[in-house]
Amino acid sequence: MADNPAIEEFYVENRTFPPSNEFAQSALINDSSLYEEAEADFEAFWARQARELLTWDKDFTTILEWDLPYAKWFADGQLNISYNCLDRHVENGKGDKVAFHWEGEPGDTKAITYSELLIEVSKFANVLKGFGLNRGDTVAIYMPMILELPIAMLACARIGVAHSVIFGGFSPDAIIDRCEDAGTKVIITADAGYRRGEPSELKVNVDAALKSGAPTVESVVVVNRCNASVDMKENRDYWWHDLMHDASPDCPAEPMPSEQLLYLLYTSGTTAKPKGIMHTSGGYLTQVAFTHKYIFDLQPETDIYWCAADIGWVTGHSYIVYGPLANCCTSVMYEGTPDTPREGLRDGPDRLGWSKDRLWDIIDRYNVTQLYTAPTAIRTFMKWGSGELENHDLSSLRVLGTVGEPINPEAWMWYHENIGNSETPIVDTWWQTETGGHMITPLPGVTTTKPGSACFTIPGVFAEVVDDGGNKVEQGGGYLTITRPWPSMLRGIWGDPERYLQTYWSTYEGKYFAGDGVKIDHGGYLWLLGRVDDVMNISGHRISTAEVESALVDHPSVAEAAVVGAADDTTGQAIIGYVILRGGFESSKELRDGIRAHVAEKLGPIARPKAVFLVPDLPKTRSGKIMRRLLRDVAEGRDLGDTTTLADTNVVSEIQEGARVSSED
Repeated sequence: MADNPAIEEFYVENRTFPPSNEFAQSALINDSSLYEEAEADFEAFWARQARELLTWDKDFTTILEWDLPYAKWFADGQLNISYNCLDRHVENGKGDKVAFHWEGEPGDTKAITYSELLIEVSKFANVLKGFGLNRGDTVAIYMPMILELPIAMLACARIGVAHSVIFGGFSPDAIIDRCEDAGTKVIITADAGYRRGEPSELKVNVDAALKSGAPTVESVVVVNRCNASVDMKENRDYWWHDLMHDASPDCPAEPMPSEQLLYLLYTSGTTAKPKGIMHTSGGYLTQVAFTHKYIFDLQPETDIYWCAADIGWVTGHSYIVYGPLANCCTSVMYEGTPDTPREGLRDGPDRLGWSKDRLWDIIDRYNVTQLYTAPTAIRTFMKWGSGELENHDLSSLRVLGTVGEPINPEAWMWYHENIGNSETPIVDTWWQTETGGHMITPLPGVTTTKPGSACFTIPGVFAEVVDDGGNKVEQGGGYLTITRPWPSMLRGIWGDPERYLQTYWSTYEGKYFAGDGVKIDHGGYLWLLGRVDDVMNISGHRISTAEVESALVDHPSVAEAAVVGAADDTTGQAIIGYVILRGGFESSKELRDGIRAHVAEKLGPIARPKAVFLVPDLPKTRSGKIMRRLLRDVAEGRDLGDTTTLADTNVVSEIQEGARVSSED
């Protein structure tokens, strides 16, 4: 470890899990050949992937044009993403293959084949043309997890219109911000979508947004999902089914330059104006197709793959829509929440009495082979207990994945033992909206994994851990940087090149700085520590919240935990832990003291929390991210700011009460 580490290393994990001989023997990749090829010539490596995985209307002669910080990949090549995701599979005799097994939250289902999906996409592309949209225009998509969402995305890609998907849990203000920034002409939405047993309104939010902003929006297309009562403004609002009824299914895919803008995806903008992250076509699709194929060991003829994310986030773009469809995969797509059973299985009107086994129910019924979900979800499953798994056969699962944030070792172990039957490989993936696709992750047939570690960069991606001064860290804590361009990297921030330079390329010369803390161990394994904003300064020691949270969850009573650094007159910052107990444990001063002592034992006295508050839940956004700002506000006794993006706004008062009771005990 460095004498003055950027982030100090406390938590040590020595458990290792090599792939089983049986899995490795049948895996697509079971040796180091891809790493060696990419190390020898990474440009040639990516060029080979681009040609093998994709169909090009015009082959490229240049691989990479790199003028830091701007990259162009395969710039003189031409292709169409919609063609690569649909037409070519139909032409190759795969038209009857199911693209999506879709399931609505109430329990309604639909299977759509590649041929059927192609027809729907072509028709909607003609609908978009009917609105006068041309190559380079932008369309906003604000929808629930229904099939019309990927149809709309692929229709945009078919004619060179960029889409900007807005997560369905966002407010009217978020719609305004994104549409105004992108100059959006059309919004595609739905009346509502089912969530937690009830319709969640969408069209009313669009109406509210357009009443006060987004003047460039000329038309709104509305899918009737829930038969909700909505206002339809004449000459602006149109029903999807009416437009599709007369639309022609003949819409040839147009060849696009490799650097054609495919989509904008805005960061959440909790601290500043949202950033419109730009992703283009050829390089993006190359990397997401490659990573989807090899990270999940995809066997497209037999696998049923499920990414249990929302398409409103980059995970859904890359690993529900573009990657799986490019690889001619059959996927599951689910509309609702994991604690909402199908209507016939709901036990009375009180949802607290409902079973929380919907995910396992889906895996069992569809024989899912890959499950890709978030650590937050896994910790929630831990809280609900393994009893929810009873009566469900999960033996079809071959690969498990995690995404969205670092996974603590005990959640990894629970996933491994309870969902993976102690034998299914886990791929813990690190990447960002900005990176477009996976960057650090195990290869399931090759990598010996460690619980909580994303392990190593993928072939063709090069990372370096650095200290405050930008010096390479061989072992210990620091900051994650990427040292060479990669195909699916962002091409900038829409309309703001200076912000792009300052945000990602100004901290360490010549390197992309991801904004994440990381440690590297003696074996070269990488351990993501979360955003550098979540690093606490305790008496001069820089401690990652992720490590303290891992130590908290390691206590046998703890199901989930969040940690913040609160202002402290003595130590600068003090560690405050918010803890959800597992079933069967009750709050007491003795238990809280025992949990604090456990952290000190695991990490050292410096990491002992000043206080542990036992709470019924944590403040999470609809995407599953913990709003740590609110926890700091509670810890420091401040008035709470905006809570509208929370999945459940009632949880804040419950946390305040839990903190008060814990303080008084």
